[in-house]
Formats: sequence, structure tokens, C-alpha cells
Amino acid sequence: MGSSRRRGQHRLLGGLLALSSLLLLASGEVFFEERFEDGWETRWVRSDWKRSEGKAGTFKHTAGRYSGDPDDKGLIAKKLTDPSVLLLLWTLGIQTTMDARHFAISAKFPEFSNKNRTLVVQYSIKFEQDIECGGGYIKLMSGYVNQKKFSGDTPYSLMFGPDICGTQTKKLHLILSYQGQNYPIKKDLQCETDKLTHVYTFILRPDASYSILVDNRERESGSMYTDWDILPPRKIKDVHAKKPKDWDDREYIEDPNEVKPEGYDSVPKEIPDPKDKKPDTWDDDDDGIWKPRMTPNPAYKGPWKRKKIKNPNYKGKWKTPWIDNPEFEDDPDLYVLKPLKYIGIEVWQVKAGSVFDNILICDDPEYARKVVDETWGANKEAEKEAFEEAEKERKAREDREAQRAREEGERRRRERGDRDRGRDRYKRRYRDHWDDYHDEL
Repeated sequence: MGSSRRRGQHRLLGGLLALSSLLLLASGEVFFEERFEDGWETRWVRSDWKRSEGKAGTFKHTAGRYSGDPDDKGLIAKKLTDPSVLLLLWTLGIQTTMDARHFAISAKFPEFSNKNRTLVVQYSIKFEQDIECGGGYIKLMSGYVNQKKFSGDTPYSLMFGPDICGTQTKKLHLILSYQGQNYPIKKDLQCETDKLTHVYTFILRPDASYSILVDNRERESGSMYTDWDILPPRKIKDVHAKKPKDWDDREYIEDPNEVKPEGYDSVPKEIPDPKDKKPDTWDDDDDGIWKPRMTPNPAYKGPWKRKKIKNPNYKGKWKTPWIDNPEFEDDPDLYVLKPLKYIGIEVWQVKAGSVFDNILICDDPEYARKVVDETWGANKEAEKEAFEEAEKERKAREDREAQRAREEGERRRRERGDRDRGRDRYKRRYRDHWDDYHDEL
């Protein structure tokens, strides 16, 4: 009876979220949206990749440990500005389980092309485990994909999301496929590494410009023309260019009107030290003519140089000019991916426990922003509080365990001391008997 009541609540929630989505999406189109409500398993296919080798991990339907939903039922009542109105939040996602495993799962949606439209790809990920080394990215695939065989070798058109390994690698991947070849972004993008949920958004526009948002804040932006090595650059430096002979790149020059003062060169560099006195024992016949030591002349100013003045003919530092690259051939469809049809999660993790949620593919950045606000934005404080409370409990538990370990160590030291004292008393008790015995011998 309880489970049927929960299913009714979930269906009601699904209706509310669907209505909310319709209200938010004033224009544009949603191609795929997954909040992992009841029935999500009918939309996703678990791959058999690595299963026969015993290296395939599984996904668990859960909100994780720090969701703000202590019962892990997926529903949280959130008060809005009007205290009489409650917003029901769906918090469940899918979490990787089993350490040192490969995870592969995918979903299919109606095929579409991003030609002449903006592409928005967005999802949330929570690394609530000490991942050590592993990925948390998603992939979009084109053409036909055998979902039961979906693997790391399956071609993809876009890969986006974090990849963490040790303390050195905290990378945010963004790889695009062009004419069958994968091209990673040239920028060094960093991902979030704490144990809370974060939302990653990639926006690709018809002019080949892009934006990357983390938690609804722009982290990076640019153009496919400059930030990927897909096409040759539009402009290159003219390797045959030479600085013109009349190019004056001296910012300062000597003042031609300045004249050297009369007698300047006659000032000696050193002079006899006036404080040096001839020793009384000095004999000119035997020691030679006495001369005082030389000392630096305070009036000497070094070789004369004209003062520097601004060069009126200064043209700046000469730079090699840029010219049109003869090898550049524009592709107005550079931003167009192969028609997209599948989304997949394919990662390997040393430590499992990552929660994927709120996946969205659409063509309206404003709708995507509002989805972040109504999901992550509405629950982030509750999640943070739950995490901080769990951390306090963990710290207290570790402190108790450390105290028990200290007490156990002290108890063992006391027992060893008691045993040592017992042996000493035994030795002292029987030592006199042994002495008497030796005396008799």
C-alpha cells in the first residue's frame, strides 16, 4: 500500500515537473530530459560491456548520502516565497556502485540536428566518494548504436564532463567530433572536486561560439575556430615579412643638443688619499720615493654620456604582421554535429559513488538556466547542510574511534606492565633459593 502511494506521488510529481517545463519553455525544443523518476529504467539500457570479465559496475537509483532527503525517497518539500506553497523536488539520480569497475548505460531519443539552432547539453554530477581516479562525463552519439554493446570504443559526437585522477588531474573534458575525428578543446578547463552536486552546461551556437557554465555561472567562452585545432587558423604570421629599414623602434634616444662640459675628461678617476701620511720609519734612500695611496675621486662622474630623451620618430616595437592563411577554408557548418540520437554514460572509476542526474538536451539556454534553478538551485542549501552534518558525524565517529584506540592501547600497556611486574616478583622470590642452592654446591 505504501509503495503504491509513493508511485502515485511520483506520478503527481512527474506531472508537476512536466507542467513546470511547459511553462518555462516559452520557445525552443527539448530533445531529451531525464530526472530519473519512476520508470527511468525503461528509457535506459545497461550495456553488457565488461560483464563477462566481471569488470562491469552497476547503477543504483538513489539521491546519494547528502541529498537533503534523509529517507532517500526522491521527494523534498521546498517552501517558496509564499510559505503556503510547497515545491516538490525530485532528487533521485543514478549512482555508480562497486569500486574499480567500468560503467556503461545509454538512452535513445528522437534523432535531431543542431544545424541552424543552438545546442544545450546539461547535467549534474556529485562525486560524494573519494574518487581517487575516474570520470564523470557524458557522451552524445550519432547514427546506430548497439546499446547492449555500448563501450569506451563506441564512436561519439560530443563528450563533456569532469575527469579526476589524484591531485594533478582535475580536468573538464569537452571533445567534439568533426568528420570522424575527435578534437579536444585546447584550453585547460578545471572541474569541481568537492563532494557536493554541481551542474555542467555546454552551449554551442550556430556562429560556432560556445559557453561553458558551472552551476549557472559562465566559466569559459570562445569559438570553435580558435579553441579547437579543427580547421587551420584564419590568420598566420607572415614568415617572409621583414622589418623596414626606416622603422625606428628606439623608444629613447640621446639628446643631440646636449654638450659635454668643458674640462669634463680632465677629472681623474683616482686621486692621492689626503689622509695617507708618510711613515716615520720611511727612508727615501732605502725605500724609494714615498707616494700616498690612491683613492676614488668623488668629483669623477664616469665617461660622459648624453641624456636620454623620447624619440620623436619612435614607431613602436615592430611585430610580424598577420596575413590570411592560404590553407584556411571556412566551413560554415563547423558547429554542426552529426545528427544526434543517443546519450550515454561510459566511465571507469577506482572508487564508485558518483550520482548523475537532471540530464537535459535542448536548444534554449534560458530554459536550461531555469531548470538548474528549480533543481540544483532549490536544493543546494539542503544538500550543503546535510553534507556538513554528515561531516560532523564522521568527525565525531573518527574521534570516538581514535579515543577507543588510545584507551585500548593504554589498557594493553597496563597489562604488559602488570605482567612485567609479576615476572620481576617471581624472579626476586626464587632468586634467594637459587643462591642458597649454589652456595651448597
